[in-house]
Amino acid sequence: MKIAVIGATGLVGQEMLKVLAERHLRFDDLYLVASAKNVGKNITHEGKTYTIKSLEETVALAPDIAVFSAGGSTSLEWAPKFAAVGTTVIDNSSAWRMDATKKLIVPEVNGHELTVEDKIIANPNCSTIQMVMALAPLHKKYRLKRIVVSTYQSVTGTGKDAVQQMMNERQGVKGAMVYPHPIDLNALPHIDVFLDNGYTKEEMKMVKETHKILGDHTIGITSTTVRIPAIGGHSEAVNAEFHNEYDLAEVRSILENTPGVVVQDDVTNNVYPMPILSQGRDEVFVGRLRRDESQPKTLNMWIVADNLRKGAATNAVQIAEYLMEMSLV
Repeated sequence: MKIAVIGATGLVGQEMLKVLAERHLRFDDLYLVASAKNVGKNITHEGKTYTIKSLEETVALAPDIAVFSAGGSTSLEWAPKFAAVGTTVIDNSSAWRMDATKKLIVPEVNGHELTVEDKIIANPNCSTIQMVMALAPLHKKYRLKRIVVSTYQSVTGTGKDAVQQMMNERQGVKGAMVYPHPIDLNALPHIDVFLDNGYTKEEMKMVKETHKILGDHTIGITSTTVRIPAIGGHSEAVNAEFHNEYDLAEVRSILENTPGVVVQDDVTNNVYPMPILSQGRDEVFVGRLRRDESQPKTLNMWIVADNLRKGAATNAVQIAEYLMEMSLV
């Protein structure tokens, strides 16, 4: 089993290596790939030194699985080249997510859709992953009618330079600006580019990806995505309306018995999900479960997850695990 990590020096790539080590994924050879300026440098992983390879060199080695975390343009150019030599690509960018010929996978939700013919598999947007993890089992039971979601997203979702901008501002140091405004002590209702309809690309990703993953385009979805000066993970306030009536105790029980979901909902003792507690964790945390008293069959919930883990690296590794377990590679 040969595995390649494309974009190994980035935030997600580094997290990928941590997750590979923690989950003890079985492989014989590991190829680490990064930008041209890093080729030839060494990275130590699990006590072993690896020399960073180029994309050209790695595709010639025909790894069994290649996990891409190097941006959309790299994925669009190179994923087909890897697929052509028999490699199964798991791509973290948005490049292939809405391609009708590619699967968009959260293993706990729709991993069963994968086949040996799927050579390019898309990893969903981080905010979408955590939301569908919590909503998928409820959709199965009560059938979703409409979702209203507002996100509070970590600067780590933008990358290392965004974290540095926040830290510079916190320390009073002038430096490069990744965002159009200061991020520390602020909140920016602006993630990705604005589209003609007034929404951002990030907001529309949540709409389209949720439809695709759940396999139901009848669900009404509207989203507002906000960047906040947090590091631990993304948070979401979700208002979910169902076609069928629900019982709050049953909702809690369903979520408590959903693999990968942890219910933290004891407001008497100030227990609820927070990004500071989700950092470094693979689970999706759900709390503030309460009935929307303004309309029937509607639930309010608060969802938090580490966007670099379940929102990216862990989900990708879980896809690899599933492929190996089902002998699809």
